Amino acid sequence: MDRLTVVDEIFLRTHRGMGTPIALQGLWRIPDAMEPALLHRIHDRLRVGDLGRRVVRARVPGARRGWRPNTSAHPLDRAGTPLPEHAILPWADTLGTDLDPEFGPGWRLSCAPLHDGGTVVALTCSHALADARGLIHAVDAALGELGAIDDDLPDTLATASDWADARAQWVTIIGGTARALRRGIPRPPATTTHEPSPDRSVHSTLLVFDAAEWDATAAATGGTPNSLFIHLVANILWETGFQHPGIAASLPVDTRDEPRVDNDLAMTEIAIDRTDTPATIRDKARTAYLRRMSSPAGLPEEILQVLPDRWAYALSRGAGERDILCSNIGTLPDSLRAVGTHHCDRVAARAIHPGITDLPRTRLAGYLSRLGDTYTLALVSLAADRETLRTALSRACATAGISAASW
Repeated sequence: MDRLTVVDEIFLRTHRGMGTPIALQGLWRIPDAMEPALLHRIHDRLRVGDLGRRVVRARVPGARRGWRPNTSAHPLDRAGTPLPEHAILPWADTLGTDLDPEFGPGWRLSCAPLHDGGTVVALTCSHALADARGLIHAVDAALGELGAIDDDLPDTLATASDWADARAQWVTIIGGTARALRRGIPRPPATTTHEPSPDRSVHSTLLVFDAAEWDATAAATGGTPNSLFIHLVANILWETGFQHPGIAASLPVDTRDEPRVDNDLAMTEIAIDRTDTPATIRDKARTAYLRRMSSPAGLPEEILQVLPDRWAYALSRGAGERDILCSNIGTLPDSLRAVGTHHCDRVAARAIHPGITDLPRTRLAGYLSRLGDTYTLALVSLAADRETLRTALSRACATAGISAASW
């Protein structure tokens, strides 16, 4: 039985306009042209892989929505005109449209030739289908299984018992709610909200860092590669002109115990001030990773799966949103360094916000990944204009003592 988690359903609601729309994206930059037949084989593997599924509603009140295999897919999306380097991200930013994890394909494979003779490949999927590690697992499986295609996929919901799931859900909810009432339902934790300026806009950038230099800089300051990442993102925000002396940072935590395509994550947070260093942030993060952001008002989080969507959205609105988001995706598998016989000289993982109209509290999101001897930092600014972001990046990297190259 394969059912949606609470986190899956939060991202399903954002897809419907209740919250910030989020799609995940992997990007591969290859120095030569790729043959169409190879791209079509990868597309076919993804179509029958773990991303090839959609959400279906349960038949019994209280039972969770489930996943059903869905081998229909958007056609391989191939840009006809070669892109200059500066046009790669603007092109990739447009690829999150028409993704539907419930009634249609929730993912898209795209590629474009580059002016320098290379190729850029993008896999974009609704966050309802997977988180970053889940997307990486799906790609790893597809690249490692470029052989025969098996369309005979099981319908995992057909044999599942909605009645049993509904009973389990209601037992958890009623028991958890009773315990919360005995303790007295606590007020939601107070969070500082900073009013958005009217000129906020969305801009993306990708940077590459030498891993040995990054790790050495982190160690010299008493920090870790992760705490240097968080420190850098916070200082980039301050360099954009953020006026508040404190920054609240949201930190996703991977909770999976085995590789799988799911939203298997939790959120925690730390408070950062201008006196913090990578060393102090290391200590704050270690403590924060031992706790998680609590469920709404002390109630069991499963209550969000039995309420009407708009009520659930109202109860969980803004959950996990802070001034910055620092998502350390970790080390990517070596299999992602090649597509068929083609070596990838650049690989990146990030989130985009297709069709965003109402900007969230989050002003800057950073996604860090490592492949081989390089770190890639993907930044999405939801506050500064492009030139301000570029200047802030340069200043923050110079202050940290690390050098960046364009992706």
